[in-house]
Amino acid sequence: MGLLSTISEVFKASTQTTARGDATGADSEGAYWCHDCQERIRDVDVTDEEPPTCPSCGDEMEFERSKGTSSCAC
Repeated sequence: MGLLSTISEVFKASTQTTARGDATGADSEGAYWCHDCQERIRDVDVTDEEPPTCPSCGDEMEFERSKGTSSCAC
């Protein structure tokens, strides 16, 4: 039972947090996405006021966020 309880504890700890991804300390509100190319740029990495263009296809990227969930776009 020791191995099963250890695995259960690790699984619980990994699913209890919504803070995923890069821990640079920058408060991200979301990310810009190109759904066709699956490209992603975090909002804190964009310096312009305008949405960035996709580095692969050149189309304007869409801003998305899902704050407070484990599947956050940021």
